[in-house]
Amino acid sequence: MITIENYFNRQIQLWGEDTQKLLENKKIAIIGSGGLGCSLAYALGTSGIGEINIVDFDRVSLHNIHRQIAFNLKDEGRYKSEVVADILKSKNPFLKVYAYTMEFKEFKKIDKEYDLILDATDNLYVREEIDRFAKSENIPWVYGSVEAFNGQVCFFNKASFQVFNISEHKVAGITAPIVMHIASLQANLALRYLAKLPIVKDKLYYLYFNNDGELITKKFNMPTQN
Repeated sequence: MITIENYFNRQIQLWGEDTQKLLENKKIAIIGSGGLGCSLAYALGTSGIGEINIVDFDRVSLHNIHRQIAFNLKDEGRYKSEVVADILKSKNPFLKVYAYTMEFKEFKKIDKEYDLILDATDNLYVREEIDRFAKSENIPWVYGSVEAFNGQVCFFNKASFQVFNISEHKVAGITAPIVMHIASLQANLALRYLAKLPIVKDKLYYLYFNNDGELITKKFNMPTQN
């Protein structure tokens, strides 16, 4: 028999039954279910969070599969959000998971409440829209972006995404490991926040490899809204 106690045994050893039970009432939304979204869903979908909403209007393409860990060749042509939701249902019997095959501008009109929003998009304009919506609803959100061997992460609370240069930007290429690495950092921030553990908010982490191949992490305090 599968029980919460034996399914989440290692996490309960880490922080106790009360903290694990706290997660059962948390609801999050993951916007995008490509590279970042897949990895976020895997990391958070089996953590004990009660409800996960996955938003993505896109379908699986062949070039997605090598770096988007939820998809296999047989999934080509299926809606990404539905594939990811099916996987989470098969992995965690205690999770409520919903797939939304729509753009964020439509999703945000749905009358639901969330404890946290996670950005897994690759579009600056959508991130700006997430930020405006999150601020209007007083919901924090976690930003993540990747390109080549580089990545950025930030837990947005009071800071505004407007400090970024919002413009068209086409990513030249991405390595699969950096996608999973950045998603893992996003997931850790999310899980610590939902479990009421300390995190630093409104600080941008920028990770990159220098010319010698050393992994560098730079940190920037983000200006807050007036």
